[in-house]
Amino acid sequence: MSNKHIHVTVDRLKRMAHIPDRPKKPLDPTTCPRCESHFRDEEMVANARVCTNCGHHFPITARARLDHLAGDEGWREIWTELRASDPLQFVDLEPYPDRARKAEQKTGLGEAIVVAELSIEGEPCVAAIMDFAFMGGSMGSVVGEKIARACDRAIELGVPLVTVSASGGARMQEGVLALMQMAKTVVAFEEMADARLPVIVVLAHPTTGGVWASYAALGDFTYAEPGALISFSGPRVIEQTTREKLPPDFGLAESQLKNGQIDAIVDRRELPARIGRVLRICTRPNLAQTPSLAQHLSEASGDRMGKVAESIAHTVTHTIPSIPGKVKRRVERMVDSRKAGDDR
Repeated sequence: MSNKHIHVTVDRLKRMAHIPDRPKKPLDPTTCPRCESHFRDEEMVANARVCTNCGHHFPITARARLDHLAGDEGWREIWTELRASDPLQFVDLEPYPDRARKAEQKTGLGEAIVVAELSIEGEPCVAAIMDFAFMGGSMGSVVGEKIARACDRAIELGVPLVTVSASGGARMQEGVLALMQMAKTVVAFEEMADARLPVIVVLAHPTTGGVWASYAALGDFTYAEPGALISFSGPRVIEQTTREKLPPDFGLAESQLKNGQIDAIVDRRELPARIGRVLRICTRPNLAQTPSLAQHLSEASGDRMGKVAESIAHTVTHTIPSIPGKVKRRVERMVDSRKAGDDR
């Protein structure tokens, strides 16, 4: 057994003595904390709250993000009536219901997530957007329920699901009930996979804790905003626990991209176009409105039949050059025999 002793102190001042002072943020919410550029409110809205000088991404509310994604087509919020209960009767500095009520008055939201039906670049989908301003975007029972319902709604409509996460993790005021939402959301995403419907996940700053350890890491397409912190625990907590210095880019989106955890880093201003393009690629064709080859052949006769056969032969021999030679020759013989029959 090692003779090395572990010394633990509860002196708050000693624990925080080695932590450097944080740079003071500007009081004006429209001033960039990185380059100190100042913007008018209408400029912030037009640029999706992104600094046009240095590219810094300001925090953005869930409803403002929905306005940006939907554009002029609008969106419809669903399940606005859901509110958190207090089965544990949790009290820290104040009772949990009072804290949730203050968050609702501050943000105008009933919970830390907004679920809506909308179209992005003309492609219909269901979106679940988290708002960090509501109790740090923490995931409680209502957040988990809304995500599960969003998956059910997407399956019902046969459309993809788009989620944007910005969360500090599970909500401590709900204890194990909040932790159970991790399993609940994972099962909901598995149902999306069983329905063969795509899920697009956008990781905003910050995405940490139980949200990153559950559904936020399970998207079919995973994008992140520049500079977003994506980690189970923040670097300061890890440094205090392990007493080791972490690299400057630990947990940032750029580091996660390098490690293969995300597919791409996308500027917020480009998200609607990027998501719309992915939705178009993943949209299933309406087979009921698309006539099949069998229908074409059954309706064709005479010269028209010959033209259809020639079209098939051209596709096989030119458009798909890698097709086996036996198949090519068989199709060519079929066309020749068809032409010979027409001549007779």
